Formats: sequence, C-alpha cells, structure tokens
Amino acid sequence: MAIHELQDTLKSNPPENEVMKKASFIGVLITSMFYVLCGCIGYAAFGNDAPGNFLTGFGFYEPFWLIDFSNACIVVHLVGAYQVFCQIFFAFVEKWCRKQWPNNGFIGKERAVSVPLYGKYYINSFRLVWRTMYVILMTVIAMIFPFFNDFMGLIGAASYWPLCVFFPIEMYIAQSRIPKFSFRWALLQILSWACLSVSIVAAVGSVQGLAADVKTYKPFKTQ
Repeated sequence: MAIHELQDTLKSNPPENEVMKKASFIGVLITSMFYVLCGCIGYAAFGNDAPGNFLTGFGFYEPFWLIDFSNACIVVHLVGAYQVFCQIFFAFVEKWCRKQWPNNGFIGKERAVSVPLYGKYYINSFRLVWRTMYVILMTVIAMIFPFFNDFMGLIGAASYWPLCVFFPIEMYIAQSRIPKFSFRWALLQILSWACLSVSIVAAVGSVQGLAADVKTYKPFKTQ
C-alpha cells in the first residue's frame, strides 16, 4: 500500500475543519480590526484629508528603513496574491485556446527542460509567453493610471460583500439547514444587507475619488 493511501486512513488530531475554522476566525478578526481601526482613526484625525499612505502621505520619509520595509512587505503580499487571484483567469484563457486550436503545438505541447539539481521541468511555450505578456501589460496599465488607493477601494468594495459575506452566509444557512424566516435566518440576512450597504457606500466613495483623480491625471505620475 502506498504511503499516501496509509495517510488517508489516519485521522488527524485535531480535525482539519476545526483547525481551519480557528485559523480563519483569527485571520479575519485580526484583518478586520486592523482595517477598521485604520479607517476610523484616520478619518477621526484627518477627515477627508486623510492620506492614502499614512507613512508618506504627510511628506515625511523617515525613518527610511521603515518605508523600505513596508514597501517590501507590499511586494511580497501582492506577488503572492496576484498569482492566486489570476490563476482562474489564466486557466480560463488557456482552456479556451486549447479548445479553439487543439492541434496547435505552440499552445498544447509541453517541452521538457533539464534544470540542474531538479531534473526535468515541463514548460508550455504559450503559457509562458501569454502569462508574461499579461503581467507586463497590467504593469504598464497600472503605471499609466496611478490611482492605486481608489482602484483598490473599488475592487475591495465590489468583492467584499459577495465573497466575504453573501456566499459564506448562504453556505452556512444551507449546511446548517436553518429554516427560512427563523430568528437566526433573519439575523444573518440583516448582517448580509448591512454589509452590502457598506460595500455600496465604499464603492461610491471610490468612484468619486477616481473622478477627482482624473481631473488632475498625468500618465506615469503618482497621485
């Protein structure tokens, strides 16, 4: 019997679902507290004049090591997150292209490349070229339209309610078989609608910020 088959017969202690539930709760709690505190304290202190970057928004760039460290953390965070979120789009395009041109060697053929200390690594030429060009194009667009804070606000507002609130709540209701129009069901729906309202307000604010940025827009210039 293979090792992985033996592993499948062993029960983990504690169970994976309990570990993931605890980890997700701690992660979401810390993230929510961090963003809420930054938003509330920043608005209470500076109102609408609160800068998008608290470290450099006031013209102070010292200590330099702190700015460099924060930028490095942003790079590490976005590089990993970018790869994860783009995989769905990458897979969709590559699957569509293979379906349209099934006999095209450039699209479908995997080529073996010998890598020292690793062995054979299979590379698809189309995947390599198309993903590289996509990242380059998106980088150039981001440089041309330097509305980072407002774009991130709009994307976050658009994705927050459906991904973080609506679908989890609906899955929990279906899994727990909560009766419709019951007290718990009503509370969950109120929470969902409240979060939807917050998302709509945040999206409106981001759109207003983008409209204001466009008035003073200059290509390849930071806002």
